[in-house]
Amino acid sequence: MIGDLRAETVRIQGASGDEIEAYLAAPLDGGTRGGVVVIHHMPGYDEGTLEMTRRFATHGYLAICPNLYSREAPGVDPDDAAAAVRAAGGVPDERLVGDVEGAATYLRSLPGSNGKVASIGHCSGGRQSVLAALSLDLDAAVDCYGAFVTGTPPEGYPLQVHPLTDRLAELRCPLLGLFGVEDKYPSPEQVAELDRLLTDAGKAHEFHSYEGAGHAFFATDRPSYRPEAAKDGWQRIFGFFDQHLGA
Repeated sequence: MIGDLRAETVRIQGASGDEIEAYLAAPLDGGTRGGVVVIHHMPGYDEGTLEMTRRFATHGYLAICPNLYSREAPGVDPDDAAAAVRAAGGVPDERLVGDVEGAATYLRSLPGSNGKVASIGHCSGGRQSVLAALSLDLDAAVDCYGAFVTGTPPEGYPLQVHPLTDRLAELRCPLLGLFGVEDKYPSPEQVAELDRLLTDAGKAHEFHSYEGAGHAFFATDRPSYRPEAAKDGWQRIFGFFDQHLGA
């Protein structure tokens, strides 16, 4: 890990040219490095996600987390913002891709960028990380228990999303997937389907599933936290990014 870093709120250009809020964390050692777009989960642009963004900077990456709820609820408490977006069915896929593209462009414009950018997301953000990797020229992507990459939401589920099964052959970069065996969304069967479809399409991917872990096993502030699974997962994430973004 490195020493000092800078963390601040910035404004970036998102989908349709909209100006949106984003949280940037960057090392201050003057080196050249890759960047990571952190896609926040359904609970929103919250303290845990911003801490994760800083964690990537402490490991030597440029990192940015766009606030996907900037339009619906600017300056609103993350819980209230998430409730407003959930009531609307979630972030539209096309807009998500535009916001991630804007964040990646911002990272590549920074003086310390080596031009390589990856995405990572948990839960709804995991699906969105895969979506970004299908749609944009990224160098790597990580899906942490992303729901409904395969499989469909049950009736009454708050997110109005569709599976990405018919687009998986469009994957543009290597994908790392981290899952819990006890999760329901995605279930082990849905993870196996995703693995099979990517294998059939000849797409580079690496999946790991953890016994005794369910959904949100990375979340240190939830009962679902599983320290051993999270520790191994973080090691795999950093190894994956070192390989594809440059250590």
